[in-house]
Amino acid sequence: MGFRRVTNWPILLAVVMTVLLLVLAVGWVLLSVFGALANTRFSGLNWTVFGVGTAFLVLLLAGVIIYAILSIKAINLSQRQSNFIDSVTHELKSPIASMKLYLQTLCRRQVSPEEQSHFLQFMLEDIERLDHLVNQVLDAGRLEAERIDGEPEVLALEDVMKQCIEEVANRYRSSPEVVHCQMEPCWVRARRADLQMIFRNLLDNAFKYAGQPPDIQVSIHRHSNRWAVVRVADDVPGVPLKDRRKIFGRFVRLGSELEREKPGTGLGLYIAKTVVRRLKGKIRVRDRRPPPGAMFEVFLPAIGPAVPSPAAASAAQRKPGKH
Repeated sequence: MGFRRVTNWPILLAVVMTVLLLVLAVGWVLLSVFGALANTRFSGLNWTVFGVGTAFLVLLLAGVIIYAILSIKAINLSQRQSNFIDSVTHELKSPIASMKLYLQTLCRRQVSPEEQSHFLQFMLEDIERLDHLVNQVLDAGRLEAERIDGEPEVLALEDVMKQCIEEVANRYRSSPEVVHCQMEPCWVRARRADLQMIFRNLLDNAFKYAGQPPDIQVSIHRHSNRWAVVRVADDVPGVPLKDRRKIFGRFVRLGSELEREKPGTGLGLYIAKTVVRRLKGKIRVRDRRPPPGAMFEVFLPAIGPAVPSPAAASAAQRKPGKH
């Protein structure tokens, strides 16, 4: 849908510019003919046609510039989509090939119970990797179609974050203990699935690019009694200033495709940004100091006091939300 909208504009502009060019050409022909017939009698008309022709020429020039800009954007999007397809193909084939190898080994020869347990564990991890990829693509599709499932509820950010940390750490064969947490009680009104999409994608990004052992920090606190601020920081070099808005686009992955070592689709940060905006929040990336690294900040509208009483939470839960 979005790609069609981008490519329709250059086509429309091409038609408009062609019409303007024809009108301009006819006008200048008429100007030349009338000028040749009578230099003085039609001088006013000549100037009128000249003015109109000049205006058309300016519009044509502006149209060409806009057309070029939109064409470049369409080409860049097409290239990112092509890279996305290549990445998804690789991400699908790798775990499938791995599971096929393990299954062939189990079928062709006897293995010890210990080896069998290891094989099953590796296959389970491959399935979880596939499940994560499929869910990410489906999430992006739902956001693009603006489909909303479920009702908003009052949620404690700390509870949702802890669940996501455990899930993502397990997927990367790591321990949740590598994530250093400083979390104050903060409550928001949102759909649990929306918060999970934000936190999982930010944590996935941190685990993917973190060093060994990972040094990941997560904090949640209140800011000016209006915002709940979530920070996820890793220990890799920060994002260049010129790319800090670009990385939240669809299919965007920094660096050269030929030199890329980390798997990914370029959808994670796009999903996080889209969901945050839908929740009337803000997201940005900054440098982490110290030590050097990248830090993603999410601002979500907070509700109630920092530690709401059961009565306050119940009242907020009954408050109707916008859909």
